[in-house]
Amino acid sequence: MNAGMAGWKPALRWLRRPAQAACIGALLVSISAFAATRPRYGGTLRVEIRESFDAADSPAAQRLLGALSAGFTLGQWEPGRRAVYTANDNAAGGRPFLDSVEIQMARPVRDQSIDLGLDRADVVELGPEQLRREAPGRRVWVSAPVRVAAIVFQARVEDARIREALALAVDRAAIHSVLLQRQGEVSGALLPQWISGCAFLFPGAADLARARLLLASVPVAARRLTLGVEDAAWQPVADRIALNARDAGLTVILAAPRAAADARLVEARFSSSDPARALADLAAALAFPEPPRAASPEALYAAESALLEGFRVIPLFHLPDAYGVSPRVKGGPGITPLGEWRFANLWLEGGRP
Repeated sequence: MNAGMAGWKPALRWLRRPAQAACIGALLVSISAFAATRPRYGGTLRVEIRESFDAADSPAAQRLLGALSAGFTLGQWEPGRRAVYTANDNAAGGRPFLDSVEIQMARPVRDQSIDLGLDRADVVELGPEQLRREAPGRRVWVSAPVRVAAIVFQARVEDARIREALALAVDRAAIHSVLLQRQGEVSGALLPQWISGCAFLFPGAADLARARLLLASVPVAARRLTLGVEDAAWQPVADRIALNARDAGLTVILAAPRAAADARLVEARFSSSDPARALADLAAALAFPEPPRAASPEALYAAESALLEGFRVIPLFHLPDAYGVSPRVKGGPGITPLGEWRFANLWLEGGRP
């Protein structure tokens, strides 16, 4: 026994040295940190979105949810309300860490933010108001600008002077700074600069003098139109547009929800980094004819100019997708620059080992 103990003495003396003890301490901390952060299998990722889809295979649903098919399979579908995707054990990239992804549809942005704060959701969409109020240190995923906010006129608004005057009246810079909290970019183009390279060629600055000049020859009774919004989150922006229009001599009345309107404030998005394909995506979303395939920057500019001619659509802002993320979600970011979901490599803190 004494001989055995004697053999341990050199090791004990080595451990008593400060440098060696520090090395051992650092190693133990590293092992502990690895154990705390290594991916864990199991759990359900709870996601909330504003949109609602009647069919999982519809183009709109595939645009947002289609990327889930890389690691998950559709397990449950409640049209317009809820969808559950379960992990695919045979996924090409390996089984996801998560067991499933549950998606609640048709959730207003404000309600989503509340659910995130109460730990009833793990990933939620964020509007400008929610971004402004996000708690310090909370994780946020933000894509490149992939959506355009625009005013789209109905065919019954025939006078191009009215449409152009409204385009010149909107103070995009003020709305972007105050109401959008500088989220995204001000633009008069359909495609953002990072996609087309020529967005700067489409003017987006307000010009009240020019707007008033255009309206000078328009009868006062004809200077009236209604404006609707597709999402209540855009109501403050619509209110400001109405004020801008009044300064130019136009009367813009905000339509009741789901009521017919002369023009609508809408969002449209693209899902391709190819400029020609992205422009076609936006044209389809806005119910415009598909533009000719553009094989050169000059052709792309001509195709976009043709869509904007006549001011049937007035682009205002290019916006990113922004998501608030629960602290228990690990890994990521879970979106690509195009806003596509990539959930296969996420895991949840507290799941089973």
